[in-house]
Amino acid sequence: MMSSKGSGFIQALIGAILGSVITMLVISQNILPFMQNINPNTQNNNPQTASINVEGDNPETIYKAVVQKAMPSVVGITTVSTQNDFFFGARQTSGVGTGVIVDERGYILTNSHVVDDGTATSVTVLFYDGSKQEAKVLWNEKALDLAVIKVEKTGLPVAELGDSDTVEVGDISVAIGNPLGLEFERSVTQGIISGLNRSIQISETESIDNLIQTDASINPGNSGGPLLNSKGQVIAINSAKISSAEGLGFAIPINIAKPIVDQFIEKGEFQRVYLGIRGVDVDYYKQATGANLNIETGIYIASVEPGSAAEKAGLKEGDVLVKFDGKDMDQMSKLVRELYTKRPGDSASVEVFRDGKTINLDITF
Repeated sequence: MMSSKGSGFIQALIGAILGSVITMLVISQNILPFMQNINPNTQNNNPQTASINVEGDNPETIYKAVVQKAMPSVVGITTVSTQNDFFFGARQTSGVGTGVIVDERGYILTNSHVVDDGTATSVTVLFYDGSKQEAKVLWNEKALDLAVIKVEKTGLPVAELGDSDTVEVGDISVAIGNPLGLEFERSVTQGIISGLNRSIQISETESIDNLIQTDASINPGNSGGPLLNSKGQVIAINSAKISSAEGLGFAIPINIAKPIVDQFIEKGEFQRVYLGIRGVDVDYYKQATGANLNIETGIYIASVEPGSAAEKAGLKEGDVLVKFDGKDMDQMSKLVRELYTKRPGDSASVEVFRDGKTINLDITF
């Protein structure tokens, strides 16, 4: 997203990236949520989805067909936010990003940082036909850098969601967005999938994981727009660019967003449920307290909510969570992302370090 308040800082980190893609969840923050999903493999079968047939081996023909199919579902997003300045007090700032329509009733998927992580005071959507409408932020998650906004409008053209799990290095990729602002709105760039499961370190304690890498040009303002495959299906949401190199763009796999989108489409709302812990990265905890936990990495559990799934599973204050479903947990952001893959009734195995011993526990959500 490009904004007057954040452009310098964003370029200093990684270009177009994320007002705050991954938030460090420290001890004083809210209990970790996990979400209820419907079906991560559900395709968007909305009748308003464009039906242009994308076929043939000619790249030029493919690119044109992809653009014709997807362009009407791509929107521009402008925001106004209030920033408290130490010297000048409260002042208004503006920003520009991109979004993609995922339901004909007005649901739009974008980046969390595009809407200032839910703090934007005004969000306006610019449609393909040139009309504009105010939108409401229904949900956002910093750790995923995703958000869902809604306009009171129906009959909108809907993007077809693909399956990011089937994406392979070398596949064609097409990005649509508003690089550097609405002056260059709906710009199209093309390339290939350059890498999968990429991680970007944005600070000593924060990283962005499981990203799709592409050499399709992504610039400030492209944030929240679709990365498309050769069939015109959305396979990822564009999010970041490395400013110190060319041809290094990154996008969030669409399968991460599908459970959230599905729930909004089916229920019209998103319900958050809770794991029930407050925690902090071990590295950060040791730096802040000087405590010796006798373990190098993990998530220090500062408190456990009474009656929660965590308490029922046997997690205790002072435990260090080191694995979740067999995956190493060295950052809170990773745990948040894993919890978004679970739904009520699902189970997960966890490994914790307690009193010098490793303990395996099962959690039922």
